[in-house]
Amino acid sequence: MAGFRVHLLYFAWLRERIGRGEEEVEVPGEIRTLGALSAWLAARGPGYASAFAAGKAVRAAVNQGFAGPEAAIGPGDEVAFFPPVTGG
Repeated sequence: MAGFRVHLLYFAWLRERIGRGEEEVEVPGEIRTLGALSAWLAARGPGYASAFAAGKAVRAAVNQGFAGPEAAIGPGDEVAFFPPVTGG
């Protein structure tokens, strides 16, 4: 299965751990869910591993809509990762 490109955004402490606020990546074709993408990113290096080690403390959105680990991802999607948001 052919890979595809996605645009990734990282916010707050995820950006600090990864060392960048955004990037375009070529995702292997077998990565079809947000959960699989997170696991794949965690294996890319120490900064990614540190950012995604928090597990459920990392929230995500696909194409600007909140999404869970089972959410589908595909070519050209924008995926944002961020810590939980608290209100006050």
